[in-house]
Amino acid sequence: MPTYEYACDRCGHCFEKLQSITAPPLKRCPRCRSKVRRVISGGAGLVFKGAGFYVTDARSSSPDSEKSERSSEKDSTTGEGSSEGEK
Repeated sequence: MPTYEYACDRCGHCFEKLQSITAPPLKRCPRCRSKVRRVISGGAGLVFKGAGFYVTDARSSSPDSEKSERSSEKDSTTGEGSSEGEK
């Protein structure tokens, strides 16, 4: 359930309310019972919790370059392949 931020037009009281997405927005301030408006907030950052999420898990290259890296590794281990001078 998302947390919505509200601000009172009269007293300036700002507060947050945990509500369902389908719930209607609040209309009255809990302090002065005046009209409130929903404030657009920045939201929260994305947080991964649990095993398997590490900073180093990001893919550093595209799948095409991985194939070329594998073929160059194969060439270097077998001693075969083309060098720049052979062309």
